[in-house]
Amino acid sequence: MIPESKSKIIVKYLSKQASIDELNELLQWLENQNNVKEFNAFVKANFLIENAIKNYDNQNIKENVLKVIKKEKYTIKRSKTVANIYKFAAVLVVFLVIGGFLFNKFYNSNTELKIQDENVTLVLGNGAIKTLDLSKETVISSNSGEHIGVQSGNKLAYNNEIIKDELIYNTLKVPYGKRFEVNLSDGTTVHLNAGSSLKYPVQFIKGQSREVFLTGEAFFDVTKDKNHPFVVNANAANIQVLGTKFNVSCYSEDVHITAALVEGAIAMFKKDVSYNPEEAINLLPGQEASWHKETNISEVNKSNLESRTAWLNGKLILYEVPFKSILKKIERQYNVSFINNNKALNNRIFTAKFDVEDIYGVLKSLSVSGGFTYKINEDKIIINP
Repeated sequence: MIPESKSKIIVKYLSKQASIDELNELLQWLENQNNVKEFNAFVKANFLIENAIKNYDNQNIKENVLKVIKKEKYTIKRSKTVANIYKFAAVLVVFLVIGGFLFNKFYNSNTELKIQDENVTLVLGNGAIKTLDLSKETVISSNSGEHIGVQSGNKLAYNNEIIKDELIYNTLKVPYGKRFEVNLSDGTTVHLNAGSSLKYPVQFIKGQSREVFLTGEAFFDVTKDKNHPFVVNANAANIQVLGTKFNVSCYSEDVHITAALVEGAIAMFKKDVSYNPEEAINLLPGQEASWHKETNISEVNKSNLESRTAWLNGKLILYEVPFKSILKKIERQYNVSFINNNKALNNRIFTAKFDVEDIYGVLKSLSVSGGFTYKINEDKIIINP
């Protein structure tokens, strides 16, 4: 059985927050081979994050600790405290701790969050707003009373047998804390993330491109139709495809529009400019394009598709993300709001993976790794040093 004092040092070591004295203490403890076995068993039993397992070598744990000590000693010469080493850019791995030995220190409020349950809404062609009851099945009708689709749970499927000679738009709005799926009349499936909206035709017109308008984040599985290109209007940029799977993030408060390609091919180009394959940004599977809304400067990089599409399954995967951006992602996913009184955290970089967790588990894990406390005040989460 590992003493509680050693358990805390192990957590600090794995999250790169152990002091030199603590590292030396851990190294001395690991001189005993039985303790090395206890160490490995403890990590596997108490941590559910893949990154945590990957960040240590269970065959050479003592050598790894020595390397960290050597690195810390070199760094400490330029900094008075270990905390300063991580002040501007600390890469932390967030752990989901099964036991409660660490939580009592950081979690100091038993108050429950008062999360408002907001509804998914559908704006019809005549401007009427329909609230969608996710517990029921509802037939969606047009202005003239014609049945155009069926909503069942968190899915809405449009009729593909209706023929129209004019574009009539519906707009689906998904609040924070919810996700929704819509099947368009051409068979294209769109998954909408929390805090997103999609404007689209009830029926696409033959001979015209299939254009939709996105605010927020969505994953598209586009039905192939070489005669009718599919175009996503994403704020300052357009994305054109024939048939493919890709993720687009264009929240109004974000500076960049990001498109990540899973399968097929897509082209990204400036809004209000005709598509030119030679001037557009053309992506290959596994790549993503980031487009600055104001400068129209873009860049293409390899995409972490697991992170980009984790939200489809209710997961939250963060790869080298600033703390202030993490808070925004949590606000969207759980429909909560933050007041951050610990500004020093804003630019610290976190790498974390949460499976389907409730908000309390996420908060506890972040507070342990980030070394902060928090309090709950009705629907707000207040972060303190």
